[in-house]
Amino acid sequence: MTKHAFVFAVPAAFLAACVTPAEQTFATVAPGNYRMDREHASLTWRVSHNGLSMYTARFTDFDATLDFDPANPAASSVSAVINALSVETDHPTKRESWNREIATDNRFLDGEDHPQIVFNSTGIEQTGEFTGLVTGDLTLLGITRPVTLEATYNGTGSFPWTGSRDLVGFSARGTLKRSDFGMNALIPIVGDEVEIIIEAEFLEAE
Repeated sequence: MTKHAFVFAVPAAFLAACVTPAEQTFATVAPGNYRMDREHASLTWRVSHNGLSMYTARFTDFDATLDFDPANPAASSVSAVINALSVETDHPTKRESWNREIATDNRFLDGEDHPQIVFNSTGIEQTGEFTGLVTGDLTLLGITRPVTLEATYNGTGSFPWTGSRDLVGFSARGTLKRSDFGMNALIPIVGDEVEIIIEAEFLEAE
């Protein structure tokens, strides 16, 4: 092992020894306000393309807050704000222009006139020990409609880099009809139903 490799390996080994894997439990989690860890979150959407595949893209700029009650998860609430201009398609030849077209064209997200997509939960129904349905109001293109997400609580952990604060993780999936928000362009070549896939970690507020 080189000297430089040793310098990095020793702290990494020490850190690994101090870390306990996350535990899927509510018993040890502190109630209160949590803020999304933007380094460990993703918001992906998928829509049918000609019935041949699910065209997949994502938003790269979004934030969320969680008011978490581990003793009564149904009493929790979550809010999120998405930058409509932060579309990322990973197009192989015209990435920037394609991202901008989807983000700003008034047939699609019209992000210059409607720069924010907002979700505010209105109710949570616990469906299993660590699963639930999160219903909320989604505002897209200036239109607000109810949307339901199937959510899973993945667990909690406390790590050296979070100090004494808890970190909790969730996965969620849901669907919406874009036509419900006035986005009718190219249906049915581009599907009406949009699948939403969310992965997020939340850090207890200081």
